[in-house]
Amino acid sequence: MGDGADTDGADAGGAGSDGAGSPDWREYFGFPEPYENQADAVESAMQAGRARGYLAMEGPCGTGKTMAALTAGAALVRGGDYERVLVVTPVKQQRRQFVEDLRTMNAGLEEPLRGVSLTGKRDLCPYGREEVFGDTSTHDRCEDLRENTAGLVESEGTSDDRPAAEAAVPGAAEDVWWDPQRGADLAAAARPDAAGQRTLAEESLSTAGATSPYRHSQPAAPADMSDGEDDGPLYCPFEADWYARNRGSPVGFAVGEHGVVTPEEYLPAATERGTCPHRVMSVLLEAAEVVVGNYNHLFDPDSRPLLASILDEDTFVVVDEAHRLEERVRDLLSDRLGRATLVRARNDCASLLTRAREGEDRRSQIADRLASHEVSLDAVERARDFYDDVIGWLDDRVAAYLVEEHGPEWRADPRTLPERDREVPLRDPETVERDELTEWAEREGYTGADWRTLPAVGAAVEETLSELGERSAVAAGVGVLLRRWYEADHAASFRELELEHAPADERAVGEPWQAAYTAGLVRFECMPGESLRDIFDELGGGVLMSATLAPLSVFTEVSGLEALRREGRPVIERSYGLPFPEENRASWLVDAEPFTAHNRGDPAEQADPDGWNRTRDEYAHALRTLARSPGNVMLALPNYREARWAGDYLREAVDKPVLVDESSSNEATERLKRDFFAGEGKVLVTSTRGTLTEGVDYDGDKLGLCAVVGVPLVNIGSPRVRAVRRAYADAFGEDRAFEYALTVPAVRRARQAIGRVIRGTEERGVRALVGRRYVPGARHSVFEYLSPAERAEFVRMTPDFLADKLRTFWASDG
Repeated sequence: MGDGADTDGADAGGAGSDGAGSPDWREYFGFPEPYENQADAVESAMQAGRARGYLAMEGPCGTGKTMAALTAGAALVRGGDYERVLVVTPVKQQRRQFVEDLRTMNAGLEEPLRGVSLTGKRDLCPYGREEVFGDTSTHDRCEDLRENTAGLVESEGTSDDRPAAEAAVPGAAEDVWWDPQRGADLAAAARPDAAGQRTLAEESLSTAGATSPYRHSQPAAPADMSDGEDDGPLYCPFEADWYARNRGSPVGFAVGEHGVVTPEEYLPAATERGTCPHRVMSVLLEAAEVVVGNYNHLFDPDSRPLLASILDEDTFVVVDEAHRLEERVRDLLSDRLGRATLVRARNDCASLLTRAREGEDRRSQIADRLASHEVSLDAVERARDFYDDVIGWLDDRVAAYLVEEHGPEWRADPRTLPERDREVPLRDPETVERDELTEWAEREGYTGADWRTLPAVGAAVEETLSELGERSAVAAGVGVLLRRWYEADHAASFRELELEHAPADERAVGEPWQAAYTAGLVRFECMPGESLRDIFDELGGGVLMSATLAPLSVFTEVSGLEALRREGRPVIERSYGLPFPEENRASWLVDAEPFTAHNRGDPAEQADPDGWNRTRDEYAHALRTLARSPGNVMLALPNYREARWAGDYLREAVDKPVLVDESSSNEATERLKRDFFAGEGKVLVTSTRGTLTEGVDYDGDKLGLCAVVGVPLVNIGSPRVRAVRRAYADAFGEDRAFEYALTVPAVRRARQAIGRVIRGTEERGVRALVGRRYVPGARHSVFEYLSPAERAEFVRMTPDFLADKLRTFWASDG
């Protein structure tokens, strides 16, 4: 059994107790025998699911969390408790693992579970993939083409005139507004032979190794289907074919291995059959018993509509890598509205007003179009003025901030401004109050009604401009963002200006500061737990799991689960230890002076070892000893500046290649990983908050030692961090704010890093947490935030003992 316990206190049916007629979960388990703790994980998940509650589960590598969650979900679905399982994970590699484990499970089932893996529209659109759209956004172009196609396939008769559609869609009646034959005719008109081509292959659009029935160029509607116009609107034949099939899919689960279809199967299959791959995916997910997606599909308000039909009490959800939940959902719920986009929205309104002045007939036409949206020309003019004034306010506020920070001299040469991103808070982060922009707007006479009508005005402007031939408007989306700015709670949402360092080259510059920065309005979500609680409440139950969730009491609070528990829904907690042989690993707490900014000083001012203070000198000794450990060594410092310091020192101090990571592109990071894994042992120095300490599988002999130096806290002086602390203090209590907002996430980062070392039963390695704050009983100790198993296993020592302990460990047989 695990180290954790069911802390709900309510009788949820008992772990492992099957309901009447429910199948034994072992029928669905994909392997001969479960790992240690895996059976308990399955039964705990089923217990939570049957009670319409949630399991919060910490299980390190080797627990078998993926198969355990899928097994529990499969038994619940086939037992009639749920209709489907929805899996979401932010890691592409983990999505592949869920698919692989589901296929393994299905291989042993007489009736496999129908499964589908989701991906984004940009990855599925044949035209977008082959760059037929040019520089235009695939998402935006697809939306335009879908709208055009829907208009072209619309039936001209009543529902009684559409027997073919109704026959194919039983019970649809009034909902069947399209004409399948018009869809088939449009699809046929896009074939190469319809355009007089000699052979299909000469002009056919191909992608993902599949050839479509359509020519490569974008088709325009034939004259006889577009009110007699010679040059009808552009449309999508893949979309038209979907309507021709009465919005069904010619691709089924049989195209996937063991009944599980992924984009690698349904993209080429749909392309060859001439049907939109994204629509095929949507049809498949409606019929699937297991749906595998990413966090965006469930937590992003803009992406969630894809899953709207299955987000209900009949869905059992599995949230993987749940230690990332708080941070990732905070990003998804936050908004950024760039100045350039504001200008485009202003220009959308101005352009329509200009067109309305072309003559009385044009004005009447535009007014009628707007009236169909219950929007007037006066409202468009009011929106234009509002956008114009907001842009002016933003420019003045940025200039005033830079003068306050750097004096007026920067105007003479903006290149002297700091080469870093800047935050300009629009309220005191420590005080819950309205922001400067909202208060300014009120003084200028803009009311709540002005903010709230912006989305409707923007949508009317966009549609009217589209009908006039202008298709790149943004006013609708901008209106939505500004309405959220106005309506969002001021405690849970923090508002600020963000200046991104982006030196102007060919970019047009109006204000002097634009030579150094691009500016935007940011609404930063401080309390993602409130939205998470609402999302989890609409689902039937599920599992939230990760290798690093401790302390589970904190996780359940910030993830919204505790709020559900207070409302009567059960929440079960489980924590399991590392299942691999303990003799194969050494786990140390190195008791050195706390590696805080105050203690260590500025690395730039201590380049010469003779000038190091006591703390930096002590850590140099520890790092040198750790770096000399056999094989590959990863040293994770609190930030990239300290990583550069450590790398510069170790290049002179150890007889091993030393690689230094820095904030860089994905391509550069991949090159660094390849260099680290190739050849003899090396030292990799990085930031604990970087990309190499989490989500990378250092299996086999790729990593023999990982040491985390110091507690990797984020910048506690950042306005956003201060605002989060304030919001957490209001929600959870002043005494818990720093712990919940900063300390626990930092320790999880450290635990993720040391978790890279031991990934299999035969692997050996050393895990070290370096710094007194990791030691129990120390001032500001974070020892209590380790898992129960880690607290029992990690051994305290001083840096002086490191060398002997390393020699002893590597000399032993394990």
